[in-house]
Amino acid sequence: MPLNTTRFDVLDYLKTPEDRLAFIEAAFEDGEATIIARTMSSVAQSIGMNVVAKKAGMTLDTFVEVLSEGDPPLSMLLAVLKALDLQLLVKRIDQQSLNG
Repeated sequence: MPLNTTRFDVLDYLKTPEDRLAFIEAAFEDGEATIIARTMSSVAQSIGMNVVAKKAGMTLDTFVEVLSEGDPPLSMLLAVLKALDLQLLVKRIDQQSLNG
């Protein structure tokens, strides 16, 4: 008996700003630059790559290149977050690691 599968498209689940925020937060919790870049790309696709690129002050080509490299420069990452009406916040992971 053949296995029936359904095509998964993350864009089907990125309909609201809250959905997009949760997806990006999960990527940052993972901490891998390539995952973060792919997530940002998916979120931008859900809104419209041209719209987000323009709001970030980049050409579409530059925008796509930055996110496809997998390790975007911090300045570009901050520009994309700002274009998505988000900001990067820092929090302590383990308090004991700083206190020895």
